[in-house]
Amino acid sequence: MKRLNFAILTLVAAFALTFCAAANAEDFETYYVWPGVAPGEKSDAVMPTYEIWKPAEKTTDACLIVCPGGAYNGLAYGHEGDKIARYFVGKGVTTVVLKYRVPRREGIPKHMAAWQDAQRCVRVVRARAEELGINREKIGIMGFSAGGHLTLMTSTTSQTNSYEPVDDIDKLSASVNFAVPVYPAYVLEDGADGPNSGKGNDSTMVDDFAFDEKTPPMCLIHGDDDVYSPMGSVAVYAKLRKMNIPAELHIFAKVNHGFGGNPTDNHVGDWLNRVYYWMKTMGF
Repeated sequence: MKRLNFAILTLVAAFALTFCAAANAEDFETYYVWPGVAPGEKSDAVMPTYEIWKPAEKTTDACLIVCPGGAYNGLAYGHEGDKIARYFVGKGVTTVVLKYRVPRREGIPKHMAAWQDAQRCVRVVRARAEELGINREKIGIMGFSAGGHLTLMTSTTSQTNSYEPVDDIDKLSASVNFAVPVYPAYVLEDGADGPNSGKGNDSTMVDDFAFDEKTPPMCLIHGDDDVYSPMGSVAVYAKLRKMNIPAELHIFAKVNHGFGGNPTDNHVGDWLNRVYYWMKTMGF
C-alpha cells in the first residue's frame, strides 16, 4: 500500500498545474484531471482540470466535488462553480470544482466524456486525501442541471468503469460517499435530452443510472416550476427510499431552473444552508 501511495502521489505531482488564484483565505490551485491525453481525445488540446479550494479553518474532514451545469455544452462556472466553492470553504469544507470536458462529443452519449472526467476526479481526490487532510471515505459530489445528471451518473453507477485504467490512481474506487443533485436535468424519459415535454408527471426514469450497491445518501434540491421537471428528483428520492438509502428532498414552490449562487435568508436562497446542515446531520 505504501508503494501504491508513493506512486499515486508521484503521478499527481506529474500533472499539476503551476498557477493559483489569490483570494485570501479562499486560494485555489488548479490541476489537470488526466496525466496525458484524456480518453477518446486525439490530442492534449482539451485538458479538463479541477480546482482545490482549501478553507482557512477546516471544520470537517469531508470534501465536496462541485460540477457546474451547462447542458453538457458549456460550464456555468460563475454561479455554479466558484460561488459554490466560496460558500463551502467559508463553512470550513474542502471543496473541489471540476471543469469537465464540454461540449458533447459526437458518436458517444452526451455525458460520457464528462462522466469519465468525474470518475477520474473522484479517484484523484481519493489519492490525495492524506495530503489534503480529508477522509477518503467522506468524498461527496454536487452538480447542477447537466452537472446534476453527472452527479447522479457518478454516484449511482460507480461500479461501472467509464474508461480503461491509465495509471495506479485508477486502482482506487470511483465511488462517492454522499451526493447532492441540484435541479438535475435529463432524469426522465420525456426530458432525456432537454426540458420535459410532459412536465415529467407520467414519465419513467432514464436507464442511465445503475443504482448499484455503492449508491450513497443524497440531498436533492429542485424548483417546482423548473422546465427540467422536479419529478426527476422525486423519482430519484423514491428509488433511494425503496433501497433504504437515506435521502432528503427539497422542492421550492414557484422557483424555476438555475437558481444556484449565494445563500440568502429568502425562500430558495436558503438552499445552500439546507445542504450544509444535511451534511452535518449525516456526519460529513
